[in-house]
Amino acid sequence: MEPVLVWFILGLLLMIMEFFVPGVILVFFGVSAWIVALTTLIGVTGSSTSQLVLFAIGAVVLIAALRKWVHDKFIGHITDIQNPDTNLDDFIGRSATVTEDIQPGKGNGAVEFKGARWQAVSETSHTAGDSVRIVSRDGLTLKVK
Repeated sequence: MEPVLVWFILGLLLMIMEFFVPGVILVFFGVSAWIVALTTLIGVTGSSTSQLVLFAIGAVVLIAALRKWVHDKFIGHITDIQNPDTNLDDFIGRSATVTEDIQPGKGNGAVEFKGARWQAVSETSHTAGDSVRIVSRDGLTLKVK
C-alpha cells in the first residue's frame, strides 16, 4: 500500500476517533498525519524515518499551538458571555446546604451542592440544614465555613 494512502487513512481514522475520545487531542495527530501524507505526495518526505519524525513534530507543535483554542471551540465557549480562563465548575464562594452534621477534625460531614452530595469538612461545627459557604475543594471533599 502506498505511504500517502496509509498516512491519509490514519489521519482520517484519528479524526473520527476524536468524536469518541474526550480531550481534543487526536484531531491534531490526524492533521499531522495528513501533513505527512501531503509532504510524501509531493516528495519532501521519502523515507519512513522522515515521515515519522515529521508526524511526531507536527503533532507536538499543533497541540502546543492550537489545543486551547480548538478545545474552547469544541466545548462551546461563548466569547461574549464566558471567560475561557474561568472554571465553569468553580466552587469557591458558592453556597451549599449541610445534609449531614459536620464536626471539626472528623471529616464525616456532607453537603448538597448543585443537586449532588459532597463530603465536607470545616473548622467549625455545622448541623443538617445549615447554609454554608464553600472555601475550597480537595478532590471530592469540600471545605466549608
